[in-house]
Order: sequence, then C-alpha cells, then structure tokens
Amino acid sequence: MEKVKTVLGRSLGLVWMALLAAAVAAPLDSAQDWNQWRGGAQQRGLAADTLPANLQPQWKFEIPVGIESSAAIVDGTVYVGGLDGHLYALNLSDGKLKWKYDAGEEIKSSPAVRHGTVYIGDELGNFHAVDARSGQARWVYETNGPVTSSANFFGEWVLFGSYDNNLYCLKTSDGSLVWKLETAGYVHATPAIVGDYVTVAGCDATFRLVRISDGRQVALFELAGYVASSPAIVGRHAYFGNFESQVTSLDLSDPAHPKEEWTYKHPRREFPYFSSPAVTDELVLIGGRDKMLHAIDRKSGEGRWTFTTRARVESSPVVSGQRVFFGAGSGEVFGLNLADGSVAWQFDSGSGFTAAPAIAQGHLVIGTLDGELLCFGGPK
Repeated sequence: MEKVKTVLGRSLGLVWMALLAAAVAAPLDSAQDWNQWRGGAQQRGLAADTLPANLQPQWKFEIPVGIESSAAIVDGTVYVGGLDGHLYALNLSDGKLKWKYDAGEEIKSSPAVRHGTVYIGDELGNFHAVDARSGQARWVYETNGPVTSSANFFGEWVLFGSYDNNLYCLKTSDGSLVWKLETAGYVHATPAIVGDYVTVAGCDATFRLVRISDGRQVALFELAGYVASSPAIVGRHAYFGNFESQVTSLDLSDPAHPKEEWTYKHPRREFPYFSSPAVTDELVLIGGRDKMLHAIDRKSGEGRWTFTTRARVESSPVVSGQRVFFGAGSGEVFGLNLADGSVAWQFDSGSGFTAAPAIAQGHLVIGTLDGELLCFGGPK
C-alpha cells in the first residue's frame, strides 16, 4: 500500500524549493536567547553559545512536585513550567524569583517566548499567553485535551498541538482561532516550521505536512509507530524517532510526496524513542528508552556511536560547540564529545530528568523530576 496520500498537486514543488532555500539561508537562532523548545522554529537543538569547558553549579530553585518542562532563556530571565501548575520567571544571574503565574493545572509543556509574551500549555487543556514582564495573563485558549506540545510561530500566529487530536493555529494578538486541523491521535510533539508549512507527527503514527496560510493538509506519510519526538528540520529533510525503535529521515523536496531516506534501528536493543533529536551538519543525536544516546550519520542513517547510561534517556539533547548535553533518568547531566561520545563533563543531581537542557548566555539550565531547577555556568 502506498504510504503517501496526496492532497495537493505537484505544482507546489517549485514554490517549496524556493521556500526551503530561504529557510536554509535564514539564521536558526538568536545568539543571545533560547526562546523556545529545541531553540528555534526548525527545532534542531543547536545552541549558539559554546559553554565553558568546566561547567560549575551556579544556583538551584525548588519547584514543588517536579519539573518536566524544559526552560526558555530570554533577556536574562529563565522561564519554566512546574508540575505544581505554575509558570515561573527567574533571574538567570542568581535564580531569584521574579514572578509566578498560576495556570491551575500541571504544566508539562515547555515555554516559548516571543515579543514579550510567554506561551505555554497545561494538562487541563488550556493554552496560556502570559506577559513576560509582569506574569499577568493576556489571554487563555481552551482545548479539549492536555496541551503537552510547546508553541511554534509563523509571523503573528502561534501553533501547537493538543491531546484532543488537533493541531491549532491562533493569533498571537488575542488568541482567536485561525484554523485547527484534526488528526487521528494525540498531538504530543511540537510542530516544526519550514517555509510556509508546518510539519507534525503524532500518536496516529502519521507525519503530516500542512500549509500554514489555510491549515490545508498537503500530504501525510504513514509511519511504523506512535511519535512523541518533535521533528527537526534541516533544509529539505525531517528527522524524528518513534515508539517502534526507529529514527527516520524524510525527504520533503516534493511536499506532496515525502519520501523515506533512511530508517535507523539499533541492531540489538529495541526500545521507543521519546526524546527529540538534535541535528548537526553531520549527526542526528537522540536519546532512547534503551538507556542510550545514539549518534547517527545524517546522510547515510548508519550508527556512528552510542553512549550508555544507567536509565532511560527521555531528555532531548542539545549541541553546544563540540559537545552534546542531555539528562538521564538515572540523575546525571552529561556533556559528551561529538566526535566519539566520550564524556567531557558530568554532574550527578541525584534525581532523574525528562526535561531537555536550555543553553544561552553562557549558562545551561535543566530541571529534575524531583523539582530542582539547576543552573550551570563558568567558574565564579
């Protein structure tokens, strides 16, 4: 059976290639901030900052219940959600509380900050827009399922997924609905933006390509299993893991007909991928519930190296300079050398991680499942 179901014709091809060229030419991230999940609209997990060689603890902040949300760092402020139902804003310099916002329910979504507003979802199904300076609500949009997905942006629109099976597009100005697209399963992953399209993969085991201007689905590609991994986009390629122990590369050159370029599967250990990939020019790096971080050749899909921890790796890796950083379920934060996976830096927190690191302004910030938000930087 053909995997790809075409909705629009091949005439999109030339337009798509032009959009891809523009996307590749544009800068991925601000050199100053880590303003959203995976660091940018294409979700590559690449930090502009190169961290100090000898990272040291700077401060920690206690959040009741625990932390699954990954932080954002913007203009010297750290934003993070807590399982206690609050969104927190802290000074990056010393970890002091600036304000906290009561969302009313657990927050697993990671904050995204744009034009002075923090966007975040909660497990009751509400999507919040909060003033970044005051911590006051600007607007709240209600969905019918938990919002674990983080936000992404296209112009003055914000996009995110919900466990009510829909991908949403709202106006950032007032939270009014532009469009929503119904899928056949939970939308857990965060949508990725490339050109005038949004890509999303979800718990219906389907990768979708959607035109942002009108919410019209261009094509879908049937996958081998559920996807919690947020797609990373490099030029005309999309990378993500699934629950059938696979990491997939799709070629999006023809938007109506995505093609599988390669699928990676470890030769011995078969466990789901919950982590989202970080993608350099050479490597796709992703954590697995097989307790490993996997480094995969971006062109061929062949394994380069693996690093084994003492527990599952659900934290999504972030690349800074020649090192990749991530947390393990066993409580360590690792910095590995990209060349061979050897340990360059390690810190044992005593509590496991699901959250990914945020890296900006010479600091790494990550939260533990026990509720400690940890900040690392250079020697004081």
